[in-house]
Amino acid sequence: MTTAVTLCCMVIEHGAPEPLYRQLAAIIRDRIASGEYPPRTRVPSITQLAAEHDIAEMTARKALDLLVGEGLLIAVSGRGTFVT
Repeated sequence: MTTAVTLCCMVIEHGAPEPLYRQLAAIIRDRIASGEYPPRTRVPSITQLAAEHDIAEMTARKALDLLVGEGLLIAVSGRGTFVT
């Protein structure tokens, strides 16, 4: 049985072959592209993302790290993760 969490028009599919962190990264990319997360705004914390999408915190961290590596986000120690 596949559990899905619906968010806007993007869904995390827990039984899908694509890793959950890549699915979450795609959702965050979509939110950035749509303007829901405009430049210089903080994205939800790892804890918030994990709870919202019913995933492990390590999975949420991996998604944010991927987006930092792509240059879409910047992590500021003690302050959070922001859209570039």
